[in-house]
Amino acid sequence: MTRRGRIVAWTGGVVGVLLLGTAGVGVWAYIQLDGNIQGADIDIDGDRPANLSPGSKNILLVGSDSRAGANAKYGKGLTTMQSDTLMVLHIAANRKWATALSFPRDSWVKIPACTRGNGTKSTPHSFKINEAFSIGGDTGEVGKAAACTIKTVEQNTGLRIDNFASIDFQGFKGMVNALDGIEVCPKHAIHDKKAHLDLEAGCQTVRDEKALGYVRTRYSVGDGSDLGRIGRQQEFMKALGEKAQEKLTSPGALYDFLTAATKSIKTDKDLDSLDALTGLASTVKDIPSDRLTFVTVPNYYREADVPSDHANVVWQYPQAADLFSDIAHDRELGAAGKKKLAEAAKNPVTARSVQVRVLNGTGTAGQAASAADQLRRLGFTVIATGNAPATDKTTITYPAALKPQSEVLAARLRGAKATESADAAPGAVTLTIGPDFSAEVGG
Repeated sequence: MTRRGRIVAWTGGVVGVLLLGTAGVGVWAYIQLDGNIQGADIDIDGDRPANLSPGSKNILLVGSDSRAGANAKYGKGLTTMQSDTLMVLHIAANRKWATALSFPRDSWVKIPACTRGNGTKSTPHSFKINEAFSIGGDTGEVGKAAACTIKTVEQNTGLRIDNFASIDFQGFKGMVNALDGIEVCPKHAIHDKKAHLDLEAGCQTVRDEKALGYVRTRYSVGDGSDLGRIGRQQEFMKALGEKAQEKLTSPGALYDFLTAATKSIKTDKDLDSLDALTGLASTVKDIPSDRLTFVTVPNYYREADVPSDHANVVWQYPQAADLFSDIAHDRELGAAGKKKLAEAAKNPVTARSVQVRVLNGTGTAGQAASAADQLRRLGFTVIATGNAPATDKTTITYPAALKPQSEVLAARLRGAKATESADAAPGAVTLTIGPDFSAEVGG
């Protein structure tokens, strides 16, 4: 296998690092493997974010939780396509670094109107982010599943998605088996019936159902959250990539690995060939491991904002908005940025802790009450509504002591800027809405 034949791509916790080698497998094998890859037409309607960093690339990667065919035993009663994990891989314009950004599948976000498989439109609503894949894929069409997922990610993050790839359970197992398994070192025994997993504590090599169960297990490890699972998946991805680089030197092992990968991978039309994938490889193969950063969208349990919700997480602002902006503008997060996010996560400023006074500057009656309802759905504490002189722009003012709270509110409202004011009413952040008011960010 030559250097030309290597590709590195990351898929959200289910695939790990996919190394595709083509030069050493021969013409017949190349044609067969190339034919395995399924491409889909992905039509995304409506307004889309601008590309703020020409030359960089954002690839949406999905670990598909489909229950079709051999995957049926992993769940009953699921009739639509499912996304088990979700990630955006950002490849820098200078090709010297990359960031892999994971989205907890329990992220509570706004799901926009999407085209279903039968051609009808869904209604915009708030729910877990992974529902977007099943809405578009309700009849098994990958293109529509991908379109709804891309649309949801773009509208909630402001990131422009360039490409899409997904892979399912069976492909993951085949790649692990071609490497003779991956070593994992759980600190405690894991017994999870849902993930079909029984592992004792300590280091051991997993393959087949155990490998799949390890990256899928959730409720029987730690606090049972999706966040813990993401951490295990990211560790597994790194181990898989390292072993693939070390082991895929024989044509037999390489062919088995590629067969499992290409039979299970689905992409947009721009990536649906080995040539396209190896072309992508040539742009990222030399990125050093210390400049590939894995990070999860900053978040906290939604229960802190909505006490009745014990199942979901919301993104932590302004940290999430800052992270999305950095990626959109092709700015490297790096170890220092990741450490800063970890520090902020220890004491998040929740939406519920932010007291807001809403004033209507639109000149149209009832707008303050409407905006207050939207803010309450986002978890904010609205303490008063009223009127203000007419204004063209939505503004946020705050007393000096409430700067963190103002930043949290501003990050959740598109285009709104927060300004410190000595005249601001004490004890609350004041939101004066204009005709441009929008509370579309988040759920």
